[in-house]
Amino acid sequence: MNAHEEGFVRSFVVASKRERVAMLLANPKRRKEYLKTLAHYCDLEVQHAKAVLPKVAHTPDEWLKLLRSKGAPEKCWVISEDASKDAKEVELSEALRETIGAGMGTVLSCVAGKLGYFEDEDQRRLLER
Repeated sequence: MNAHEEGFVRSFVVASKRERVAMLLANPKRRKEYLKTLAHYCDLEVQHAKAVLPKVAHTPDEWLKLLRSKGAPEKCWVISEDASKDAKEVELSEALRETIGAGMGTVLSCVAGKLGYFEDEDQRRLLER
């Protein structure tokens, strides 16, 4: 696992699941097992995974503006059930365009353990500590 994955687990996964999630993400043979759970993910620390108020449009440009206002850099690390996107560092704007509305369980880690974006089939959340 890299710093972004460690930070995501440490800061945004419920305490009772951290050890298992870390083990699954770090093991290439078991990683897919964890990534499948992202489609309907319920193991986020609620106090640090905030739903964005309806007044904020849920477009990639609005999310980019929000994340940048909170200190997001140009690139982010992707954790995704979509194997073609998982475990890559990409431009944040591109990642948001490809993620928002796709309905795939995805984490975009902007600042390791401090700032990110989460989307699954049911929700979009600002990850912030």
